[in-house]
Amino acid sequence: MASEELVRGMLYLSLTVAGVPGNLAVILAFLSLLYQDKRLLVADVIVLHLACVNLTAVAVRCLPETLASFRLARIFDDAGCKGVIFVYRMSRSLSIWLTFVLSAYRCLSVAPPGSRRASVRTLAARYLGPVFLVLWLVNACMTSAAVLFSFGAGNASASHSINVEFCFVNFPSELSKEANGAAQVGRDVVPMALMALASLVILLFLYKRSRQARGRRGGGSERRAAKAVVTLVTLYVVLYGVDNGLWVYTLTVKKTMSSSLVSDLRVFFSSLYAALSPLVVIASNRKVSGRLGCAVKVRVGEERAATLSSI
Repeated sequence: MASEELVRGMLYLSLTVAGVPGNLAVILAFLSLLYQDKRLLVADVIVLHLACVNLTAVAVRCLPETLASFRLARIFDDAGCKGVIFVYRMSRSLSIWLTFVLSAYRCLSVAPPGSRRASVRTLAARYLGPVFLVLWLVNACMTSAAVLFSFGAGNASASHSINVEFCFVNFPSELSKEANGAAQVGRDVVPMALMALASLVILLFLYKRSRQARGRRGGGSERRAAKAVVTLVTLYVVLYGVDNGLWVYTLTVKKTMSSSLVSDLRVFFSSLYAALSPLVVIASNRKVSGRLGCAVKVRVGEERAATLSSI
């Protein structure tokens, strides 16, 4: 096995090991809370949806890339490429927009009662299901090019192609390649700007609240939730900023076939958000960390009981 393939396989393996258990833990914690309380807060529903999307992104892209790098499986024929690229790109895009929805809702949540933003928050909570549906439909339509133009490595075309290592996206013309790239950049930059604005509002709220709360206690859970959203947004801006910078390089590079190394770096940085975001949720959400802590204590208790019964 070549050293390049070994390094690639280890990188994708690290993302798989961090992302799959982390997102599964968040999902199971919220499902446990839903079973116990019969309801979830709106912000918890958004985070649960985000964890499901991130789990899909890591499992669909990083796991197959790991298997292919270590030559354990060959699933990247034409059908495999179309499926993997379509599901991954749609999950990646949904992850971005759900992070924006979470930051926007948290921004509305810090509004004073009776204000216009508070009424918008109530309206958003009521129609959260249709919002999710619209996001799924819009992102599915914008990712349709992956189904039309993705092919296995054996069917690569030398003109207007983007190398994604085990697959190639063969565009019919340079104009279609640039238009698709511009649409993807716009799809990422728009929510980036909006969530950055929402995070600025949240930071201003935290600053004012910290000045008002000097010398007295209270509001700790509210501040912790707001800081967690700002952390997620910062993580997104850094990682997807690098990802989009590499994507712009891919579109403007003079070579007809873009380097597979650039593609690997793009997938790594975009998948890194899906792998690290559940760690932020677990560290900042006491309900999730408490639920996971209870599960660990129950398992330890069962193991101790089994050990004592066997003595």
